[in-house]
Amino acid sequence: MSDRSGIFAGDDPFAIAKRWLSEAESLEPSDANAMALSTVDATGMPNTRIVLLKGIETDGFVFFTNYQSAKGQEIAATGKAALGLHWKSLARQIRARGKISKVSAEESDAYYATRPLGSRIGAWASQQSQPLESRNDLLEAVRQAEKTHGKTPERPPHWGGYRIVPQEIELWAGNEFRLHDRFRWTRATYGSEWKIQRLNP
Repeated sequence: MSDRSGIFAGDDPFAIAKRWLSEAESLEPSDANAMALSTVDATGMPNTRIVLLKGIETDGFVFFTNYQSAKGQEIAATGKAALGLHWKSLARQIRARGKISKVSAEESDAYYATRPLGSRIGAWASQQSQPLESRNDLLEAVRQAEKTHGKTPERPPHWGGYRIVPQEIELWAGNEFRLHDRFRWTRATYGSEWKIQRLNP
């Protein structure tokens, strides 16, 4: 596409996304990797929450969470999800949607081991998305988890990573008068060649 250059240069949307994230990390005041994750429940009602993107790979976006959470249950039921990244400092955003599945146990173990001890204990203590009587109950669960799992806790079986492998990715950059630049990458099947289209703003 002749007019797709500059920040949109290249045919690989994941390579472009990595460049954009790298630029955002030097400009955003905090959590440049914060992304909106959308799923749907059993009734088709959508849910969106912010999670932290932990990797852009050659064919997917990776994050980690509690498998028993609301999002984990919705992912298990549908196998589909959408994500959105927005960087106000860059006036850019990325949208993607497609299939989602768990990363390998080895990948989850490796990332879990890099987390601060408090976060590793918290993964044991929190029954994510379940009702909680009081914060004191949560803190007591943390104390019990510390006693049980010590200073070198293993990864909880209910906690780990997911990989979103998109069938569609959109890259957006803001311009004056809302005449934004939008390009959409789509593929008929996973692993097939991308088709790239410019979209109206």
